[in-house]
Amino acid sequence: MVHRCSIEVAVDQVLQRLPTHIHMGMPLGLGKPNRFVNALYARIKGLPERRLTIYTALVLGRPPLGNGLQKRLLEPFVERVFGDYPEFDFLADLRRDELPSNVSVQQFFMQPGSLLGSTTAQQSYISSNYSHAARDINAKGLNLVAQLVSQHPENAERLSLSCNPDITLDLLPMIERRRAAGETILILGQIHEALPFMPGSAEIDSEAFDLLIDGAEQSTLFSTPNMPVGVQDHFIGLHASTLVRDGGTLQIGIGAMGDALSAALLARQADNAGYRALLDELDLSPWQALIQAEGGVEPFATGLYGCSEMFVNGLLALAEAGVIRRKVYPDVARQAAANAGVLHADEDRDGVVVHGGFFLGPNSFYERLRQMPAASLARFDMTAISYINELYGDEQLKRLQRRDARFINTVFTATVMGAAVSDQLEDGRVISGVGGQYNFVVQGHALEGARSVLILRSWRESAGVISSNVLWDYGHCTIPRHLRDIVVTEYGIAQLRGRTDAEVIEAMINISDSRFQPSLIDEAQRAGKLSKDFVLDPRFANNTSERLEAIRNRHASLFPEYPLGCDFTDEEKDLLRALNWLKSKFKLSEMLELGKAALEAPEASGYPLHLQRMGLDQPQGLREELYQRLVLAALQETENPAR
Repeated sequence: MVHRCSIEVAVDQVLQRLPTHIHMGMPLGLGKPNRFVNALYARIKGLPERRLTIYTALVLGRPPLGNGLQKRLLEPFVERVFGDYPEFDFLADLRRDELPSNVSVQQFFMQPGSLLGSTTAQQSYISSNYSHAARDINAKGLNLVAQLVSQHPENAERLSLSCNPDITLDLLPMIERRRAAGETILILGQIHEALPFMPGSAEIDSEAFDLLIDGAEQSTLFSTPNMPVGVQDHFIGLHASTLVRDGGTLQIGIGAMGDALSAALLARQADNAGYRALLDELDLSPWQALIQAEGGVEPFATGLYGCSEMFVNGLLALAEAGVIRRKVYPDVARQAAANAGVLHADEDRDGVVVHGGFFLGPNSFYERLRQMPAASLARFDMTAISYINELYGDEQLKRLQRRDARFINTVFTATVMGAAVSDQLEDGRVISGVGGQYNFVVQGHALEGARSVLILRSWRESAGVISSNVLWDYGHCTIPRHLRDIVVTEYGIAQLRGRTDAEVIEAMINISDSRFQPSLIDEAQRAGKLSKDFVLDPRFANNTSERLEAIRNRHASLFPEYPLGCDFTDEEKDLLRALNWLKSKFKLSEMLELGKAALEAPEASGYPLHLQRMGLDQPQGLREELYQRLVLAALQETENPAR
């Protein structure tokens, strides 16, 4: 029977009923009961004879404010967006490498880039596929599950795992087997009043919990604000959008490139003439046969089905626009009938258009789900990660549902021989984790008609140094080259499946930035992987950002800076763009570099609201005067983006 109690009583219960070593599992991302975790952590810190190991992923914390100009921009924004979100006390200690000796935090996926400097976090990272996380956590002796839930608006006993059924649904049968063998394992829940009640697979009875915290949590949900989508990302999204087949299946990763893909698919549906005119000028002729065979550029007559470990904001926007609307059904007979176009009207019930494992997004994303009518919300089924990320179990049904699947995922580096990197640096430090990327790449090969599409920016710039993201080799890979399929950059599409190494190298060089093509050719030739008489096809000799900028300027309406909404004010959008430009062009720690940047600053009278927002309208002292001129120079340089 469920015990409803306060947070402190719940901590008492956990300490009394569990052995000396508490093995606590929490969901990835949003669904963690922060206040309970902080209370348990505080108690354990004062009990050196007890031990606490936390198994989780994506522990969310406010972005660091930094110093100088970055802090001036971020501090008011962070306060406005994150409000009273309760930070994890253990996360602050983890970042400083100051966890007590009786506490360990083991993650299989980390908030990207946030723990590169923590040796404790790096040493405690577990490299595991998302689909294996439940298995691995259970095998370590899990004896406490702690999770946020939502409550049905009309039935207090009906709860939903809401944003995070992903691992919990996979753990529940494992827990039942261990309980039947005599083990004590507690499941604790806390209702959050702002979490949308997600019906379907995520629904769970209150009696499934041993402990429920009294009183709903009312703090601000952690959100991931929509960030700007630049020209480079928009062209990546445009190319990738041509590979998505009407009537098929779509999985999208998180981030600006995923948002760019969503924007391109929205344009393909809503402004097909403009979309196709843009593609005509971009010139897709080198990949026309692939696009005709695997994708398309027409509006979506049948629509797509979304099957994605993360139910991202872009998928919701695509569903709202009618792009994602192909229903799938929970039994083989009806799914086969639907695929054949012979499903009877009286059988068209309990179909869904999206299967998701977890969600995390901007505040507007949560609000749209909360306000959605029940019948519309039922189209989105949050479910076990094993259902989404694997074909094992219900394989016949999954194969019928996931026809013509496109698994589109982001990487930060790729080699010319087709290996890709998304989780770790060469020196072994983990940026994030593999998550489910490997799962989807494998499905791209295992499912008939499916393709794995890896998207990346071909180059990057930091502190004035420009580097290629397409390399001859790299000291780590997330996706090995024997799983190579399709790679997309802003310059085009590389079809790699079933091709020889020489063909793969040529295809990758064709979509690399022209500044780096000669060196890549030279390295491949010196290694004997490309013939000495190889000559680059002239069609790919003008892979330059200037060419793309010129095309963008002629089709500006198709390059919105915030295609899925924005949490920034107009001044903040301008300032964010300006500061990102400064960061890319100059070493902000070097005063000489900053002085150079400030030389061409315009008059302050042109940007009064921007300077006021940064607290630089009346600069005090040399440092603030320099800051003001830097901001003015950057604002002038980055004016008039595509809106």
